[in-house]
Amino acid sequence: MRGLRIPMSASATLLLATLFCPGQATAEDIRTVAVTEFVENNVRPWLTEPAILNALVAQNAAHAELDQAEIDALDARWRAELSNAERPMIEAQLSNTLSLILKGRQRAAEGLITEIFVMDNRGLNVGQSDITSDYWQGDEAKWQKSFATGTLYIEDAERDESTQLMQAQASLPITDPKTGAVIGTITVGVNLDAL
Repeated sequence: MRGLRIPMSASATLLLATLFCPGQATAEDIRTVAVTEFVENNVRPWLTEPAILNALVAQNAAHAELDQAEIDALDARWRAELSNAERPMIEAQLSNTLSLILKGRQRAAEGLITEIFVMDNRGLNVGQSDITSDYWQGDEAKWQKSFATGTLYIEDAERDESTQLMQAQASLPITDPKTGAVIGTITVGVNLDAL
């Protein structure tokens, strides 16, 4: 049919470009487009939900007066608890309302999402689907780049040591719907083997 245009997803367009124009698009380009589409279609809609926004607003207020030494102390406490039988800070975090919601989202993704965590405006975890290796993400690119630029940031794909899955972490800023100001970020581990 002449003149008929069939809309294609960005990943399908990139795949066709790769097939018909070798050397133009890399495997990393294809992964980035696929992760971007997945996150934009499946994660971005969560970012206006009251449970996420309210948890961020509350934690931002509670942590407004923390200095860097106090942030470092919280992070050190978290890291120390990782190797202890008693884990009050970690257990409190993993059982808060936002963490339970994120665990449900991860389960509902049926293997496409390996982890989810929300960070406040200081880079401290607010809620998470699984235990992270640290509590403060503010010194890492995933928080810095998404929070500072207000845009999606995707880290290079890598094989997760514990699960042996090929994954990419994608981070999005979370904005206050009233002011448009960035109030936190969310990071989602996307299972590239399943995507």
